[in-house]
Amino acid sequence: MRSISSLLSGWLFALVAFAGMAAEAPKTFKVGEFAFARPEAWEWIVSASPMRKAQLKVPAKGGKPAEVVFFYFGEGSGGGTKANVDRWLGQFEEPRDKISAKVEEKKAGPRTITYVQAEGTYKSGMPGGPTTPQPNTMLLGAILESSQGNVFVRMTGPIDVVKTAKDDFNKMIEAR
Repeated sequence: MRSISSLLSGWLFALVAFAGMAAEAPKTFKVGEFAFARPEAWEWIVSASPMRKAQLKVPAKGGKPAEVVFFYFGEGSGGGTKANVDRWLGQFEEPRDKISAKVEEKKAGPRTITYVQAEGTYKSGMPGGPTTPQPNTMLLGAILESSQGNVFVRMTGPIDVVKTAKDDFNKMIEAR
């Protein structure tokens, strides 16, 4: 009996070790045609939504973390840049002129990246569904244009957390 018990313990240990390796967070990942390097301090989150192609968590010291979500819908899908900028800014309770909205276009090689930034009461939730107001929230977004389909990256969270993570966000977007 003891040898069966030892054998089962060994298998259980191997299974747990394998599960830990399988759940290891990738340092790099691909969304659409773009490859991204996850900032070291950011955590990989396995998303339950098929719309989210990748998801990261930006830890906060003693507070609520920020969330970074990557969307890719394929060629010709997901809407244009302006429509997505307007939708993102429309997810705030306050009007556009009260959320410190900034939209900036930047060239990175042959690609155009549109950055979006806003602060206020963010209405979290699925489009067309119920929303949860999140006061003192900042949105930092990037739309990477591609003939194979745009990639949409959106970080939302407490203003101080997003401001602290902004440089890492920009490096991740531009280094792809």
